[in-house]
Amino acid sequence: MTNNLQFPITLKLVLSSLASLLVITLFFITKTEFSPSSFQQSVDKTIQISNSSTGTKVHSLESMSCGKIPPSLSDALIHYAASNTTPQQTLSEISVTKKVLDKTSPCNFLVFGLGHDSLMWASLNHRGRTIFLDEDEAWILKIAEKFTSLESYHVRYDTKVREAAAMLSAARDSEECRPGVSMDLKASKCELALVGLPEVVYEMEWDLIMVDAPTGFHEEAPGRMSAIYTAGMIARSRKKGETTAVFVHDVDRTVEDEFSMEFLCREYMTEQQGRLRHFTVPSHRKFNISGGRFCP
Repeated sequence: MTNNLQFPITLKLVLSSLASLLVITLFFITKTEFSPSSFQQSVDKTIQISNSSTGTKVHSLESMSCGKIPPSLSDALIHYAASNTTPQQTLSEISVTKKVLDKTSPCNFLVFGLGHDSLMWASLNHRGRTIFLDEDEAWILKIAEKFTSLESYHVRYDTKVREAAAMLSAARDSEECRPGVSMDLKASKCELALVGLPEVVYEMEWDLIMVDAPTGFHEEAPGRMSAIYTAGMIARSRKKGETTAVFVHDVDRTVEDEFSMEFLCREYMTEQQGRLRHFTVPSHRKFNISGGRFCP
């Protein structure tokens, strides 16, 4: 970042800092009896770590070492500090997912979409596994060159936003799309099921799923119909965990609004901030939920 401050202003700041330091020093002197012996005691207390029956454990200043920040976190700090591009989500929207990550991470986090906020999500899930699925192969390669720590995969979608209404109607009437008929997504006959995803998606137990892709802002775009349905089925088919936190962004649009309520359920919605909805979807396997219905 270029420093455009003029010299007088810089000098003023320096003098102000020195004045503040002087005030603090004077305050410290007046509140303590400053002598060589008291200073020595202060140092002793600083480096004395513990007392026990076996003696006192003392570390010299030379033996103290600083912990290194992980590369993924340093990459994130540098990227966002130097970038003029902001994440797609607002602060209030990001905070919804962050609250869950604060309680759950390190965990398994599946994200539909690779964007300007991807480095942030991976960093917030430090030591966990975060993978990103995106429809733009060229974009994936570009991001991979810049941020080698991110794990991302290319996904092909055969749907169009203009087909959303017909697909929703067909899924409502199809036995193949209902939970309980087949919990194996790869073998699903439902038109909405994504059966060609990387193997890791089907093998992992996902604690969080974010649906912020594919593109869905025009009629010829792939839309998020299949991503939302698939996220719901992944959550319901969990074998170990009880629930999965599923987040859907851009719910101000028709597809995201209708499909999230249909397959993630209004009854499971935990919170909505802005254009982001948070659902807590229970595992049908864990709770032995049957009946072929998505919602209670």
